Amino acid sequence: MYLRTPSQYLLDVSELRTVLVGNCWSERRTVGNLILGKSKFNTEKAPDWSLKVSTLFQEKKMVVINTPDLLHPDISDNKLTEHVKKCVSLSAPGPHVFLLVLQPEDFTEEHKLKLCKVLQLFSHQSFDHSLVLISTPREESPGFMEKYAEDQPLKDMKSKCRYRYLKLKDLEFPELLTRMGQIVKENNGEHVSCDVCHHQESLKQTEEVCFKLDPMKTVGCCFVS
Repeated sequence: MYLRTPSQYLLDVSELRTVLVGNCWSERRTVGNLILGKSKFNTEKAPDWSLKVSTLFQEKKMVVINTPDLLHPDISDNKLTEHVKKCVSLSAPGPHVFLLVLQPEDFTEEHKLKLCKVLQLFSHQSFDHSLVLISTPREESPGFMEKYAEDQPLKDMKSKCRYRYLKLKDLEFPELLTRMGQIVKENNGEHVSCDVCHHQESLKQTEEVCFKLDPMKTVGCCFVS
């Protein structure tokens, strides 16, 4: 059986705090349960508030915070900030990893901008702590993943997360935990220092700063430098 001890890739953190964000509750629920090794997120409908569940894995405390539908187009900035503040409280003193669970055929430009805003509300550091998880499209066909991988919103998010991404199809716990551990290592074991208290200024600047993947073309706002 393929197993590794957490000390090999989680450095000296005794507690790994992970926040799940995305546009599909069923997939966030699946990923959360995969990390926990048990079915703790079991509601059919996305909750109206963030849920925190923890478990022990080989003497390491695994904390998972599963968020409500923060990418919903009708959610107001005030409500979004309220949800993020609650999530910050649940993940105190700060999350180590953000897992961005994205349903590719439903991930629009609007979703991308909203997701960027959510991450920016947490901290300008959030992208350095993020891993994109691409779920399997509901209707599979030859070349389906390659097609969706070329969609601009998804490409933008992968770029902002330093091309850290995994496909959820056939994903197993050791591989996911290894990639999460790599993020911890890249950030020297440090968690995100959340600055949601400055959300008004962050939101204003987030609207003004755009992805500049091409110097001659901007493709939507994302982060504050």
